[in-house]
Amino acid sequence: PLVKCTFPLLHTAPQSRTHASSFAHRCALRQAKRIVVKLGSAVVTRGDECGLALGRLASIVEQVAMLQNQGREMVMVTSGAVAFGKQRLRHEILLSQSVRQALQSGHNQPKDMSVPVLEARACAAAGQSGLMALYEAMFSQYSTCTAQVLVTNLDFHDDEKRQNLHSTLQELVRMNIVPIINTNDAVVPPPEPNSDLHGVNVISIKDNDSLAARLAVEMKADLLIALSDVEGLYNSPPGTDDAKLIDVFYPGDQHSVTFGTKSRVGLGGMEAKVKAALWALQGGTSVVIANGTNPKVTGHVITDIVEGKKLGTFFSETKPLVWIWLFSQRSEIICRLADLLTEKTEEIVAANKMDMEVASSRLPPAMLKRLSLSAAKINSLSIGIQQIATSAQNSTGRVLRRTRVAPNLELEQITVPIGVVLVIFEARPDCLPQVSALAIASGNALLLKGGKEAANTNRVLLQLTQEALSMHGVREAVQMVSTREEVEGLCRLDKMIDLIIPRGSSQLVQDIKRAAKGIPVLGHSEGVCHVYVDADARADKVIGIVRDSKCEYPAACNAMETLLIHRDILRTPLFDQIVDMLRTERVRIHAGPRFASYLTFSPSEAKSLRTEYNDLECCVEVVDSMQEAVEHIHKYGSSHTDVIITENEKTAEQFLQQLDSACVFWNASSRFADGYRFGLGAEVGISTTRIHARGPVGIEGLLTTKWVLRGDGHTVADFSEHGTQTYLHESLPLGQEVVTQSDSN
Repeated sequence: PLVKCTFPLLHTAPQSRTHASSFAHRCALRQAKRIVVKLGSAVVTRGDECGLALGRLASIVEQVAMLQNQGREMVMVTSGAVAFGKQRLRHEILLSQSVRQALQSGHNQPKDMSVPVLEARACAAAGQSGLMALYEAMFSQYSTCTAQVLVTNLDFHDDEKRQNLHSTLQELVRMNIVPIINTNDAVVPPPEPNSDLHGVNVISIKDNDSLAARLAVEMKADLLIALSDVEGLYNSPPGTDDAKLIDVFYPGDQHSVTFGTKSRVGLGGMEAKVKAALWALQGGTSVVIANGTNPKVTGHVITDIVEGKKLGTFFSETKPLVWIWLFSQRSEIICRLADLLTEKTEEIVAANKMDMEVASSRLPPAMLKRLSLSAAKINSLSIGIQQIATSAQNSTGRVLRRTRVAPNLELEQITVPIGVVLVIFEARPDCLPQVSALAIASGNALLLKGGKEAANTNRVLLQLTQEALSMHGVREAVQMVSTREEVEGLCRLDKMIDLIIPRGSSQLVQDIKRAAKGIPVLGHSEGVCHVYVDADARADKVIGIVRDSKCEYPAACNAMETLLIHRDILRTPLFDQIVDMLRTERVRIHAGPRFASYLTFSPSEAKSLRTEYNDLECCVEVVDSMQEAVEHIHKYGSSHTDVIITENEKTAEQFLQQLDSACVFWNASSRFADGYRFGLGAEVGISTTRIHARGPVGIEGLLTTKWVLRGDGHTVADFSEHGTQTYLHESLPLGQEVVTQSDSN
């Protein structure tokens, strides 16, 4: 039966995931469903440590409420009760002293009105109710309900209390309520001196950092965002000359970090935050430590982190090898490109509208469909590019084969980028971000030449691509040429261009092949795709597959152009159903010679059996058998995509084995011949050649290999008749290997 795939939209609520391990890369954070946001004392309080930073707090509440209303499950762990209470008690003390002084002013000299040192527990008791009232008022502006939960260390060490706490929090989350959690500082005992962060089941709630980590693991949260007053984790105390912000921190890297003093307020410092973060990471929760006080980013710091943007320090569980790290940068660029497509949809559509207005009187309908970019099409494009980011891991530097050819002599075959790729496409602006993402994922430099019909759209898309590349200072890795003369000149630079991929008409492919001087060309001829309806086909499958193959997107190169029908189906109800469906879909039928001979009044006869209509038109021809269908396809097809519809397994297997096309399907639409549907995220094109890639060309098609031989300096290859060298050719197991940065680049 015809398979229809659906993909989630970018802005739909994230689905709950199996909680087994933390996210590997920042770009995956957008999948986080349950998120714990920890607000440190330095974030919540003012600089004088008396009272709350109301403006900062309001912007944080707005972001949490927005994510909650998107369908995520938000939990807050907050400080601030002590500061709020200190402000309140200080005011009361000063007021009391002022009244007493006024009453006694006639009898004694004025006394010093200094405020005594306030005990923290008393401040917490005085401030908890006010802090919660403030949160309730702020969240109510966004129609978001909140609930206060006060906890102590004992609530986690007693199994019954811990289970009750867990049940309460789960029920609040289920009811779409944001739990606001804090340690009950009014009664909290001193921290246990010998109980630290050792293992998943033992953690002392010393501060809100450890509290947030414990709650995140208990509730199986996907992400913990810990906001502080510094940009993230530095390799030495911020402000020192050699201090550098750590973008990604891995377990075991503590020895490379020099921690400073603890926070100006609160109980914890950066060392406590790192310990808590690593403990949460061990429990399967991703962690980001970022600045919640910087006015430039406070208004969007939480949402930016959830979108996978590069803010603060991201904690990753497994330290990658060199080439995996390089992939991480490429993945971030691709994720950013996907985000920009969504963010700038209106700008892209406006530019495309300008191109469509100019081209409407010059291009045929099929070309106009390819030129058009709607908001829905851009959204699908963005989703496909995100797939590329997540599926490109280990693309370069991957060991394909390892052999010990002699003692102390090991040979490896590893994947490497092709180099500089020139891609030429006609009026298909969606190619630009697709191909760019594939080139970035595979480590190739890219030159692009788009059709002049899409000049405005291409200009905007190139700007977005280069903006994403600027994240890691490689803006010029993707460039565009604008004239035909430039392309002709590039086709002669065989020492600089490693591969040319023309994506367009057969004429374009042939022109590029003639112009290329010593540069390989990877392209396809026409997409003359066939669907053969066998005598043993089932009616419901036939109607569905033929309709989808021809009518879903007739301008695509994988759309059906010729329908081959077994002779026994003529003048049957199934044949009538096929014809009625095509007429209902307004498909113009061109009769092949044999089909026309069976009809008294036939449709217009096909001028050629090798026509790519790219529209709601197709050729219908009759064959006597599956073998004759194969012969017809070999003679008139383009080796692109061909389909058989039958319930006879033997017939189907013969068709699949005998037919020499890039894609051969049994009981499936020809429209499945697509990099997006193959799970490649996108495609550079569909190759009908046999060297070196065939079918939809994704990341793998933009890679080649090289051989690396490692010896001890004493091994000599002796091929003489009396050579004494013993060649073992022993296959060795594959595994992750450290590949040098030059190899990966």
